Amino acid sequence: MAVSSSNSLWAMASPNSSFFSSRNPFISIRPSHSCSKLRSCFYFKQNSFKCSNENSLSYSPNSVADKVLTDIRNSGIIACLRAQSAEIAIEAAHAALRGGISVLEVVMSNPGVLEVLERLVQEYPSKSIGVGTVLDGKDAKDAMKSGAKFLMGPAIVKDILDDVTRGQALYIPGVMTPTEILFAFNAGAKLVKVYPVSALGGVQYIAAIRKPFPHIPMVASQGITIDSIGDYISQGASSVVLSDAIFNKKALDQRNFDTIYQLAHLAALRGNEAVGRKKQGSYFRRLLPLQYERDKRTEVSICADDIEAASFAVTRQQFLLAPSIRATCKSKKLRDK
Repeated sequence: MAVSSSNSLWAMASPNSSFFSSRNPFISIRPSHSCSKLRSCFYFKQNSFKCSNENSLSYSPNSVADKVLTDIRNSGIIACLRAQSAEIAIEAAHAALRGGISVLEVVMSNPGVLEVLERLVQEYPSKSIGVGTVLDGKDAKDAMKSGAKFLMGPAIVKDILDDVTRGQALYIPGVMTPTEILFAFNAGAKLVKVYPVSALGGVQYIAAIRKPFPHIPMVASQGITIDSIGDYISQGASSVVLSDAIFNKKALDQRNFDTIYQLAHLAALRGNEAVGRKKQGSYFRRLLPLQYERDKRTEVSICADDIEAASFAVTRQQFLLAPSIRATCKSKKLRDK
């Protein structure tokens, strides 16, 4: 097999130069024949591995819609807020945003929703705050005038798709069937919301529906718990919508905003972990067909019949902290030596 130069490997493995800090992140290639399964040895200079941002591969955010889309993909979480009053909505939103939520959906049925939205957008300009359950063009226009950065609904509203100008706001229509998914995407939607996902089969439905539409970004919504965030994202969802899982009804009734803060913090951590694993899996899928020459500093040998499992063998922290690592994956079981 021909040996590729470090420059060509750099181009293949990382179109974005932010992936690695060293000048020669990959030095060479060599096959390992001791395993009948796919076996490749990767050698990286210690401290040269940097966690990648899959979103930066396609574009840099240059509009409101692109920025929201990036936030959704990076966080893996959209917090959906329904409250009994504007006052409770604002306090609950404060707790969730302090807890680490970066994308917040305020449902249109909230009392004083536009005033709540306008205040939150002013107080948290770096956060992606939008409106949910948008059912007509008038509500969409009112929400955007109040500063909504994205609009979400349970169905496809063609008027909103037509009225939302490119980059002004991100519209996320609700879809259920393959026909609806393809229609929304072809009509201009950059992201679709699969709803109600739990009633459709949950994680299994996302895994199945992603197969014919791997190019269409999807958000899973309805009945999702914090513990299932990783399952949905690992099966192809760009993000999940969490409602009661963060904004617990009992906590809202009792105005227990500390509980909401804690739930939001836990959800944000789980979302970041799931997105990180997904990005790392994508990284290894790009590298597994390649073979790399040995770097004397750090050696990582991965033997895998499951690329996704292999991606868990090496983490950014291991590369940064361990002087020498050998991670082996066999039959989906990881064993550190």
